[in-house]
Amino acid sequence: MTRLSVNINKIATLRNARGGNNPNVIQVAIDCERFGAQGITVHPRPDERHIRWSDVLALKKVVTTEFNIEGYPDERYLKLVKEVKPLQATLVPDKPDAITSNAGWDTLAHEKFLKEVIAELKKSAGRVSVFVDPHVDQVKGAKQVGADRIELYTEPYASAYHHNATEAVRPYIEAAVTAHEMGLGINAGHDLDLHNLKFLKNSLPHLDEVSIGHALVCDALYLGLENTIQLYLRELR
Repeated sequence: MTRLSVNINKIATLRNARGGNNPNVIQVAIDCERFGAQGITVHPRPDERHIRWSDVLALKKVVTTEFNIEGYPDERYLKLVKEVKPLQATLVPDKPDAITSNAGWDTLAHEKFLKEVIAELKKSAGRVSVFVDPHVDQVKGAKQVGADRIELYTEPYASAYHHNATEAVRPYIEAAVTAHEMGLGINAGHDLDLHNLKFLKNSLPHLDEVSIGHALVCDALYLGLENTIQLYLRELR
């Protein structure tokens, strides 16, 4: 079964909008695991507009499934991973002021940089995943720089899904097959939801994990968090 990692950034955004500790980010993470999530993902940004450094340290003490820390591998991120020692570190190429991730790494152009930071991260993280677009050459580049997994950037798939799902998923299948042949694990994330998730899961061979935050939190407003997590898990079975 493909594992579900719940990104709780949006929970922190809601908390920060009012101050205080409601909703309680740490308790939500505990509840997500209790409701069946097999991982917790956070993406702390330098301005701490959602997940804060202190949240990550607190989550380290309570997350019992997979703890995945996403981020751009600057000095601050490397220090955080070294301190927390998560099971997975996911590298994204976002600028510090980016609203959300909007592209994968060019693993060929940034080969030297990625090799260096991945070698450093492997001293602390259980594995390192690199966020990439669904292009075979970028997958091969991820292998070359020492990644353990790739995370396929799925916004283009989600945007095209309702127009032509078969064509939308085609490059992702090619990328996933290549990754598996090269011994890379396969994650996916960005704009996945209850409408497009099952088709992606059924189409991609060897999909290890999906990371879902925004859509899942939006669904939970109407359906409740426990029910929503169970619905997403059902799509992945």
